[in-house]
Amino acid sequence: MIRIDDAVITAQTLEGRLAGERQVEIGPGSKLTPSAQDFLHAQGVEIVRREAGEAPTTSTSTLTPAPAVPRAAGRQAFAGIFCPNIVLFDSQNRINHAEMERYINWLIEAGIHGLYPNGSMGEFARLSQEERRDVVRLVCEVNKGRIPVLAGASEANLRDVLKMAEYYASLGVDAIALMPPYYYEISSESLFEYFAEIAEESPLDILLCNIPQFTRELSIDLLERLLPYDRICGTKDSSRDLPRLLNAMNRLRQQRPDYVVMTGCEEIVFPSVIMGVSGGTIATSGIVPEVIVELYEKAKSGDIERARELQYRILDLINLMLLGVNFPEGFKTGVAARGFDVGPARTSSSASEQEYLIKLEAQINCVLADMGYPVQGPRACPATNLPPIVGR
Repeated sequence: MIRIDDAVITAQTLEGRLAGERQVEIGPGSKLTPSAQDFLHAQGVEIVRREAGEAPTTSTSTLTPAPAVPRAAGRQAFAGIFCPNIVLFDSQNRINHAEMERYINWLIEAGIHGLYPNGSMGEFARLSQEERRDVVRLVCEVNKGRIPVLAGASEANLRDVLKMAEYYASLGVDAIALMPPYYYEISSESLFEYFAEIAEESPLDILLCNIPQFTRELSIDLLERLLPYDRICGTKDSSRDLPRLLNAMNRLRQQRPDYVVMTGCEEIVFPSVIMGVSGGTIATSGIVPEVIVELYEKAKSGDIERARELQYRILDLINLMLLGVNFPEGFKTGVAARGFDVGPARTSSSASEQEYLIKLEAQINCVLADMGYPVQGPRACPATNLPPIVGR
């Protein structure tokens, strides 16, 4: 019999230490993750629990295996460019299913590596819970398993997060994206317990999202404490902080070499890929998917000159769409410039902001035309004489 006293015992822990043993003694206070329970049940290994100051007790009948976990694409598929797609609305401000289907198919055919509904770009906080379910269901039905789906599951409380994860699992979603709970301030210890409990009960893998612009920061120390929970497969960092991103990769992968680290910032896609990120959830991939996919692939393959050229060429576009207007209306204007009916905004805007969006459309069209895209709408820019970067 072997004894394991780790605070959290995962399947990876057991695989490395059992070495054919048929009994394992679990120390006081140790937690078995769902994957560890699955592993022990499958191997027929007997669990012996010894509480402090007590004789060991043996248990096999009380072990309840965790439910089977659908991992159609597998963790290795979480690489490349995931599009945090916007939601398109009809004239009545309802989800425009037909136009959404056309948009999703267009993204997939353009080469996007994964879809990310109900992220910040998808305005999940402005949708009802039923609408959030509807968006993910629609994405999965249109996708038909062609590429991985990472679905945002940040609900107002832990129970609703798990309910949403269960529903997403029934649709065939590959993993959920989860940010810290917002509005109420909670301690670091409470935040750890929040993620730990979800990790123990979620039927899907979890990508933790660091986006301090909208909620509290996920410290690297906290992410490191959560590493033993193998349901947590990685993190997506939208802090726009390259040194932080590099430090996260360096520390977390020393203990979990397969740990997924994605960037959420297009301005640093090239250096991030060079330094080893798994990929990115990149907003501009919803407007110029061909360019962003090529940028990732060229950086990955070591075509430094082409990757550098593409990285610089997207800066004007991201700056136009990100700055000076209610988020994510600038990006929705960009999607409209590519020929999709985005519908009305889900947030109020002033007359001056609406006027700004009209000017923004003309400026975005200029950048797209410079890139080599056919543009039919208004333009308001000087000739740049820049060579096209698409269609060549």
